[in-house]
Amino acid sequence: MMVHCAILMAVGKIDFGSVMPFLLGMVFVAHGIFWHTIKRLIRQNRWLSRLWYALWILFFIWLISFGVFVYALQQQIKQSAKPIPDVAAIIVLGSGTVAGKPTPTLAKRLDTAAPIINSQENAQVITSGGMGFGQTYSEANIMANYLHETYDIPLKRIVQEGKSTSTAENLIYSQEILAAKGISIATPIAIVTSDFHIIRAESIARHQGYLQPMMLASSTPLSIRYNAWFREYFAFISGWLFGEY
Repeated sequence: MMVHCAILMAVGKIDFGSVMPFLLGMVFVAHGIFWHTIKRLIRQNRWLSRLWYALWILFFIWLISFGVFVYALQQQIKQSAKPIPDVAAIIVLGSGTVAGKPTPTLAKRLDTAAPIINSQENAQVITSGGMGFGQTYSEANIMANYLHETYDIPLKRIVQEGKSTSTAENLIYSQEILAAKGISIATPIAIVTSDFHIIRAESIARHQGYLQPMMLASSTPLSIRYNAWFREYFAFISGWLFGEY
């Protein structure tokens, strides 16, 4: 967990969802290294013993809340797998690029979006993601080119929202595009993102006024799935604390 979060922070993804699991991992590593010292201290000091047990109780309460979050996430993932009705627009949320190509996570989102785009020819397509440090093209542009080159989706059908740097901005700036196209956010709008991200993305969308967001979840590789769920739990709390929903 610590190594994974350290890699994320090293590439610039420094947020609540990467820092908190890293710090929690450090606490458990320190607990293991200094266990004999900790055991001796709690035996000698009644107040330290009470504090130690209180911290474990708080940890198990947190663990239960994490279990509830994972259960809710799994239910949302199942719901997103159902066929969706006709929608007015399809928004694909960004997730990072490397060397001008979508990351595997972003490619999964685009692969999930492509069949829906092809089956709903009247829906407006929006790729959403800004330009990172040192990049030549916006993420939205790279996403649009991937859909065109991989699935032969005409570029003229895709509007590129190339300013955003977060999920909240993805949806805010996409609203501006929808308004310019005469599309109300009260109508059904498909939002494509990763399975671990759908609860937070839907919460942000509804907070911003999207009345009928249809969430489409792309799968996360098993090798990183549970770590992603763990990080997303903290990211969800962060979004709540900062008033994103």
